[in-house]
Amino acid sequence: MKNIFKFIFAVFVCELLGNIGSIFTVPAISGWYVTLQKPFFNPPNWIFAPVWTFLFFLMGVSLYLVLKKDLKEKEVRKGLIIFTIQFALNIGWSFLFFGLRNPFYAFFEIIILWIAILLTILQFRKIEKVSSYLLLPYLIWVTFAAILNFSVWQLNI
Repeated sequence: MKNIFKFIFAVFVCELLGNIGSIFTVPAISGWYVTLQKPFFNPPNWIFAPVWTFLFFLMGVSLYLVLKKDLKEKEVRKGLIIFTIQFALNIGWSFLFFGLRNPFYAFFEIIILWIAILLTILQFRKIEKVSSYLLLPYLIWVTFAAILNFSVWQLNI
């Protein structure tokens, strides 16, 4: 029962916090974002919500697997700190790109986010390998998002 609660908590928190970015994103999609020039490989807008929902779910499962470990262990605490930092950076990107409408700052921030995700994966690997594997789609998507962000920035200078 304790693990079921941890699972629900971890997934719920990741989905909830992940949706904070939509506060900045949703209003900009039909306004400012429409006016931007986008590269040919820009996906349709409808794809982003299901992809992010799935990625936040995977992050939640990954977090759950780490939370099952002994929280007194230094490596576990370190992993949770890095995970929290990367999540804050994730939310921060939405604020910079959509909230401040600044692809330039958002691009540099997404590079830092990418590094933080990689550090999270490496740290989680020390704790629970499956947990680190669950974050690989997130890293791949953020890699694509960084390329897309760079392209949008360059096309709209």
